[in-house]
Amino acid sequence: MKIRLAHSPDSDDAFMFYGLAKGKVSSEGLEFAHELHDIETLNRRAFQGVYEVTAISFHAYAFLADTYRLLPHGGSVGDGYGPILVAKEPLSARDLREGVIAIPGELTTAALVLRLYAGAVPVALEPFDQILDAVAAGRYLAGLLIHEGQLTYGDQGLKKVVDLGEWWRDETGLPLPLGGNAIRRDLSAAVAQKVSRVLKASIDYGLAHRDETLDYAQRFGRGLGRRRADLFIQMYVNHYTRDYGERGREAIQLLLDRAHEAGAVGQRVTAEFVSS
Repeated sequence: MKIRLAHSPDSDDAFMFYGLAKGKVSSEGLEFAHELHDIETLNRRAFQGVYEVTAISFHAYAFLADTYRLLPHGGSVGDGYGPILVAKEPLSARDLREGVIAIPGELTTAALVLRLYAGAVPVALEPFDQILDAVAAGRYLAGLLIHEGQLTYGDQGLKKVVDLGEWWRDETGLPLPLGGNAIRRDLSAAVAQKVSRVLKASIDYGLAHRDETLDYAQRFGRGLGRRRADLFIQMYVNHYTRDYGERGREAIQLLLDRAHEAGAVGQRVTAEFVSS
């Protein structure tokens, strides 16, 4: 059986899927075809159910729970850190209403948490890897950074307005779940559990063979040196990636609940996971 596995072309996802992509772990008789796209593209394609397995923002999952279930692992979860809002000068939450903020996608969890933090501020879509340059050039009041921009914004003289993962932890006491791996509901329970075992084995392989896997994943770091690539992977391939656990699942559900309460999601959604 062929499984189209879609994920972002980023060092943390590359780290997670190295074991599978390079044949280091058993595929249990399944054929996996990897497709790489930015997270907003993956979110949009999930509405058409294009991929059997896909990385997905938890914000997008709120609209797709009838089509996909969450796998119990593979998540990007920031424990006290997350997407960072940056600007050329220090700003308050109130200041954000005075100009346009560049965001990397309407369905990203980063955009959702920005709304929870600052309310309905003016935003404009910009490719995630162009936001730093756009803010530095003065095209936007501020920009919302995901991926490696969270580590490199200071190189362009930009200043942190707020780390939304830090803000979320202060508000809730919980880590910030940004995205995870989801599997289409039309796959049988047996296939879903087999896929889950294979992907979990790939994550475990990477963590157990860190240097080898980092050599591969660093190629996807878009200019990050080895030290920064390693730091970024440490941030987003952690114990929540192996398994959300009770605390991680609580954080996912609270995020979905807060999204509904803020009017960002029309109905309350209950996160549903494939059994381990």
